[in-house]
This record gives sequence, C-alpha cells and structure tokens, in this order.
Amino acid sequence: MRLFKLAIIYLGVLIGLYGCSSSLSNNQVLTLRLGAEPSMLNPILSTDSPSSSVNGYVFSGLLNVTPELELEPDLAESYTVSPDGLVYLFKLKQSIKWHDGKDFTAHDVKFTYDTILNPATNTVRRSDYIIDGKAIEFKVLDEHTLQIRMHKPFAPLLNRLTMGIIPQHIYEVTDINTAKENQTPIGTGPYKFKQWETSQFVLLEANEDYYDEVPKIKKIILKIIPDNNTALISFEKEEILSSGIPGKDFKRIAENDLFNTYRYYDLAYTYLGLNCKHPLFSNKNVRKALAMSIDKRSIVDGILLGYGKPAHIPTSPEMWTYPKKPFFYDYNQKDALTILEQEGYVFDKEKKVLSKDDKPVTFKIITNKGNKDRELAATLIQKNLKEIGIDVSIQLMEWSSFIAIVNEHVDPKKFDAVILGWSLGLDPDAYSLWHSKEYPKGFNFVGYSNSDVDDYLVLGRKELDRKERQIIYEEMYDEIAKDVPYIFLYYPESLVGLNKIIQGVSPAGPAGLLNPIENIYLIEK
Repeated sequence: MRLFKLAIIYLGVLIGLYGCSSSLSNNQVLTLRLGAEPSMLNPILSTDSPSSSVNGYVFSGLLNVTPELELEPDLAESYTVSPDGLVYLFKLKQSIKWHDGKDFTAHDVKFTYDTILNPATNTVRRSDYIIDGKAIEFKVLDEHTLQIRMHKPFAPLLNRLTMGIIPQHIYEVTDINTAKENQTPIGTGPYKFKQWETSQFVLLEANEDYYDEVPKIKKIILKIIPDNNTALISFEKEEILSSGIPGKDFKRIAENDLFNTYRYYDLAYTYLGLNCKHPLFSNKNVRKALAMSIDKRSIVDGILLGYGKPAHIPTSPEMWTYPKKPFFYDYNQKDALTILEQEGYVFDKEKKVLSKDDKPVTFKIITNKGNKDRELAATLIQKNLKEIGIDVSIQLMEWSSFIAIVNEHVDPKKFDAVILGWSLGLDPDAYSLWHSKEYPKGFNFVGYSNSDVDDYLVLGRKELDRKERQIIYEEMYDEIAKDVPYIFLYYPESLVGLNKIIQGVSPAGPAGLLNPIENIYLIEK
C-alpha cells in the first residue's frame, strides 16, 4: 500500500541503519503526529489533510503512487486500454477482504465512483470524473473485472483512480453523508481502524489479512497535536517518532544524536486566498495592488529563515509544468498606491489610512492555529498592508472551525481572506480548484471566475500530449497570476526529523518517507 498524501505531511528521506548491531524491536508501535483533528474518515467526503492521512492507511485505490512517483496497480491486478484510449479494462486482485471480513469485488469499485457522481453526495471530487458535462461510466463485467468508458480522452484518469474505494455493503444501506462509519471506517488497506479519541489520538492496527505484504509495524498511534512547537517538544521527548521541524530549531535538532534530519521540496505552496465575491477583492486591480504590497522575500528570509522560495503561480517548481519564467508582480508599494488611487482610493500620508468614499479600507485574514509560519506570515502581511493604509485584522482558528468556514456551501463565503496551503497531486489538472463551476461547492472557495481559465482547464484534461499540455497549463498559470485570486506566498521547504529507530524509509519526495508503510519497522536503540 503506497500512501500518497494530498496535503503537507511530515516525512523525509532514506535513513541508514542506526547501528550495525541494532536488532528488531519487540515493540513495533509507531507513534506519529496528526496536525489537527480529522473531520471525516471517508476518502470520497474528506477534504482536509488529517483525514487524508488516516484514510491513506485504511483505504486502498485501484492504483497507488510509488516512492518514484509512478502509478502501479493496488487493488487492481492489471489493466488494458482500447486503441482509441476511451475504454479501460481493469482486472482486480482476488481474495481481498474488507476489514470486516466481507469479500471485495468490482461492485465496490463501481459503487464508490457512482456515489461520487451522485449529486446527493457531499463531495468536492465529482468534477474529477466528469468530462465536458458527461460522467465517466463504470461497469461491472464480473466479480473481478471492471470496465471504465469515456466519451472523450481524459488525461488525468489514471491519477484519479488512486481514490480510496469504500465498501458497498456498508454504505448502500445508509446516508453516506451522515453514516456513523465515517467515524469508524472499514477499508481494505494495510491498517484497520481501531479507536478515535477526540483531540487525543487515532489508533490503527495492522491488517493481518492484507493482500500485499503484511505491515511490520503492528500499531500506529496518530497523536493529535495542532501546535508545531508542542509537536517538536513531544518529538524531542520521544513521545512521537517523527515531526516537522521549525526553521529556527533545525540546526539544533540536526546536532542531536537521537535524530536524523532532512530537507526537501514537495509539490506544495502556501497562499493568501482572496474572496473574489468580497466588495474589496472583486476588483482585479485592487488584488494586483495588494500583491505588489506584500514582501514575499521577507517572509521567506525572515519567517522561513531561508527554508523556502517565494511563490508566484499555482504549481510547484518540482512539477513538470512549471514554466522557465513564471509571471509575477514585483514588490513595489509606490506603484501599488498609484493603482489604488486610479481605482478611486485615497491615501492619507499623515494618518497612513487608505479610504474610499470616506470609509477606511479594512479586512480580516483567517488561518489555523498552531502553524507558526502562517501566523507570522499573516502578521507580516498585516504590517506590509498597514504601510499603504489598509487595516488588516487576524483571526487564528481551531482547524475544524477554520476549514468548516472555508468549505461551507454558501454564496458568498463568510470570510474575507484566508491563509492556506495546497499539496498537489502528480497530474497538473486543477479543475476543482479553479473552474468557475467549482464555486461554492468545490475547492474554488475564493469564487474565482475567468472564462479563459475555464477553457484552459477543459483543454488540459483532453490533451494527451505532454508537451501540448505543458503549453496549456503555462498559459493558464500566467492568466491566474495576472488575475490574483490568490496572492501566492511561498514554497515551503520540508524540514523533517525522524527518530533513528525508524527503518525501511524511502527517499524524500511528495510520495512520502513512510511509503510504502509495509517496509517500515523499528529497531532497538
């Protein structure tokens, strides 16, 4: 089972043996950090990183992602493709059992995707399986054979088939949106769900009937620790065995003989999302002026301490679609004020207040508690915008409340601006993030609408040639960067600490250090 997280998870790179004389520990219990309370332990409903982390251990997809970022069969045994590329035939592995002992079949796969496509299901993933308004068709040919048919080519298809499959026999008899099993999941993955103590931990136990290699780690305890500094203290006390390391502590942790430390970039970026339905942010030129007023370099150097890069577009430099010269607006507050004055705003130099129609300009940034980099970035943005007369307030929220406001299916959304991050998949398709139809129920929660971007998103899905797709996405990135629905802030460098007793680790990268989890084991000190 390969675990590919859709969010930033604290992982790292290949670790050498802790000592030639080290032996396998009799206590194969891996205690890790979960950065916030999960919201929904159902892969087709969840939208947050903590839930995805747990789901990755419990559920399996038709395909999975290797440490080398390649796709390989998981629940599938093999697949073939028709000459026109429109029909896929999947042969499934036999004798796979759900965690409750029931047989896994092709009916479960069809049920999963049909449920996603059902408008009554509260999922943001529906558009991932719709091509030009027409749903992909899933047909059971026999208990272990599934046919997937499309009416047009669809480049992201195989990446979409890493979605965790859910059990038909559980969810067909209940409302999936409110099912109690969303808190007590049953999957086919390497770990069985055992216990969830709110605000404390999630406990998983090895699936001894797992169809692949049975995990060496017999229990995984995911401690819920929202605050990064608290997590670091727990890591140093060896209460958890892995942790992200704040930049200010990285050198100190690296010098500790108990730990290995690692640095790497993954497919992530952090941004300030502007609610485009908000009166202030509905004006593109105002958004442009705000982007020109924020000193991203100071965020990277002063807050990340150089462990990162300024971000400019909605993809990572590690992605194959990243252009040689991405578009961005230079930091220039003088020019920003000129733009604002052209839009009817007045800057009082003595009072340092920006106003329009005699009303001072003000707005609120919300972000999640515990992420010190985001908290400090919000403070620096507040300072930068005060320099051009804008009064910015900051509200730090518990993760569950924060993400509920962002994802609430209302128009307009109930926030002004939000600091968040995306960790991207292997395919550049970002339809659910940027297409105008993905508001308010999709990931386009800032309400961005641009017909040209909509067209690029559709074209990028249809085009199968890699070079042509790259051209399409480069043009789309330019368009989004010029429109500024997000002010892209930084690409964070992952700073990771691992206790040296953890072995079997994979090279660093977006697929994760503990991938595949079956390879991980603990040694005695």
